[in-house]
Amino acid sequence: MRSTLDFLLHDWLAVETLARRPRFAEHSRETFAAVLDTCERIARDKFAPANRIADQQEPHIASGPDGERVHLPEATGAALRAYIDAGMLAAAQDTALGGMQLPCTVEMAANAFFHKASIAIAGYALLTAGNANLLMAHGTPRQREVFAHAQFAGRWLGTMCLSEPQAGSSLGDITTRALPDGEGFEADPLGPRFRLFGHKMWISAGEHELADNIVHLVLAKIVQPDGGLLPGTRGISLFIVPKHRVDADGALSGERNDVVLAGLNHKLGYRGTTNTLLNFGEGRFTPGGAAGALGYLVGAPGEGLRCMFHMMNEARIGVGLGAAMLGMAGYEASLEYARTRPQGRPAQAKDPAQPQVPILRHADVRRMLLAQKAYCEGALALGLYCARLVDEQHTGDERAAREAGLLLEVLTPIAKSWPSEWCLEANSLAIQVHGGYGYTRDFPVEQYWRDNRLNMIHEGTHGIQALDLLGRKVLMDGGAALRLLGARVARTQQAAARQPSLAAPARQLNQAWQALESATAAAWHGAAPEAALANATPYLQAFGHVVLAWLWLDLARVCADPAASPSLTDAARAGKLAAMRYFYAYELPKADAWLLPVAAREAVCRELPDDAF
Repeated sequence: MRSTLDFLLHDWLAVETLARRPRFAEHSRETFAAVLDTCERIARDKFAPANRIADQQEPHIASGPDGERVHLPEATGAALRAYIDAGMLAAAQDTALGGMQLPCTVEMAANAFFHKASIAIAGYALLTAGNANLLMAHGTPRQREVFAHAQFAGRWLGTMCLSEPQAGSSLGDITTRALPDGEGFEADPLGPRFRLFGHKMWISAGEHELADNIVHLVLAKIVQPDGGLLPGTRGISLFIVPKHRVDADGALSGERNDVVLAGLNHKLGYRGTTNTLLNFGEGRFTPGGAAGALGYLVGAPGEGLRCMFHMMNEARIGVGLGAAMLGMAGYEASLEYARTRPQGRPAQAKDPAQPQVPILRHADVRRMLLAQKAYCEGALALGLYCARLVDEQHTGDERAAREAGLLLEVLTPIAKSWPSEWCLEANSLAIQVHGGYGYTRDFPVEQYWRDNRLNMIHEGTHGIQALDLLGRKVLMDGGAALRLLGARVARTQQAAARQPSLAAPARQLNQAWQALESATAAAWHGAAPEAALANATPYLQAFGHVVLAWLWLDLARVCADPAASPSLTDAARAGKLAAMRYFYAYELPKADAWLLPVAAREAVCRELPDDAF
């Protein structure tokens, strides 16, 4: 995997050129390599050995006087501590905060090792960094100093608390309420002070003892003067609700906040990350005192969802990266198995006395391996490309930053959804390569599949991403993001067309993009939103395949020239070109089938009467 990362970072994305910018001036290709070396070693030595342990010894509530201590295996804490000690929680932050001022692209490449070694343990870090990054963007200076800095240092860890048992992804229907905490509530140094009451569900890392405190970012609605709550998303505000109360200087007060663990969710996979139901304000930790979980408002009232999307969008790209690396782990395991497992003989072999051959020699096994390679390396390229856009958005010139922002808007639903669907398929193929052994716990591929199955669900399901893409992202600013993406696709297509070996796929990509544009226009032409969006998910699938075809052609354009891809051996170069060829022969044609119901606005799903099901 390391040679693939080096190819993507240096030969394709040219990340060393970022060192010419003031923010990254202390870095070079050598410092980037040192970070990757360190993370690869920690992932190998600490995360990977703990992965099966965390799966088998899933979080459980240990006996105790309060009955809510969550027990985790010691290996989880040791792995996470090694990550924190390496400075990775603050890797992209200012050196004044103890950070390394790494480009986002390099930070994401480094985190790929941890996602591959143990996605569940890496989840604590992903949530904490996202929580702190949100506060750096939307918190007050004091909130940043007290809550964000403590998370970057690893003293405290973080969560995001959005869903509720009755609301799920329909955030406008949440009912957690916030009441101003008495007179002078607006003058608290940590921000306007409220008391929260309600229930939150599916809260990853919601309870544990891996750090001194847990910083919950909670969506709730401020109670109006008439005692009611504003309907819809416009009434949602965001609050910092720590597990343990702190004073104005950020020191722990010794008091528990009124946040109670109501139960653990026992999951198919991803078991090493605790997942909880939390109750806010049930009065358990405030005997004789004011009821309610103490929270501090982030941003303006009613701006909670806008602020939370800072963390959600970051998490969505992180989910895509995690899905890609679980797929990669399965690919590497099944490739090794295929090299060493003898079974059967070539089709032309007539003598049963001849020795069996490794299953790698069978065409169907090679098909499954090549599919995995195309899915996983393509998904990794997509995640790193989005990270490169983040760097451009933050440190590029005005035009580059604006374009990067537009591209991130339209690509984020793809960066989350495509890896989570197709790298899950890669894990399924990895099980298939192993045959019956893959369905047992004697081999790791069954866990990779179980862990990856979550990624199509959390941080916005496929349906949510599809509605966001077709209903908002391709339409915003008069289609500006779609046009800009089309220009990038055309640039790759035109460059590839000048290389004889890539002329045919270049023509195929051009046709696919035109079909996508045509279906987009047809879906919305004179249509009500309900009709246009009824087939949003096949649109998402087609869009994702066209984007990945574009990226694979761009990768092939670079690696077809040995001088432009010095990070690759000849064998690795041949493998990537074959993966591109596979994608264009087997995968890209699927986009046409997905676009047919989109363009036709096929109505069977939305028109069928309920009782007909």
